[in-house]
Amino acid sequence: QVQLMESGGGLVQAGGSLRLSCAASGRIFTINTMSWYRQRPGKQRELVATMSSGSSPNYADSVKGRFTISGENAKNTVYLQMTSLKPEDTGVYYCNLDLTYYGDSAINRNIFWGQGTQVTVSS
Repeated sequence: QVQLMESGGGLVQAGGSLRLSCAASGRIFTINTMSWYRQRPGKQRELVATMSSGSSPNYADSVKGRFTISGENAKNTVYLQMTSLKPEDTGVYYCNLDLTYYGDSAINRNIFWGQGTQVTVSS
């Protein structure tokens, strides 16, 4: 019914930029909240950025001023623009979407995770 597909990860040098994308497929009505998490080596998954519909974004202190979360409702796609990347940003990045969608002959609301995309920042 609903699937998320992430893309945009890769290897970049410190100071570089990457843009992650997360596209939701299915009969999506609303992206209620969009979020990006990451799991750095040896650490727990952590919230990087989040934004609810009609609200301002919130960022982890470690990425403020460097990362920007945004969404394109017409494409049911959310983005994470990452600039001034640091080696400590290395990890697997996951999108997390709170969606209202149509499925099983009803309107549903649920939270979905992307499959994760690897970001590696070399020094």
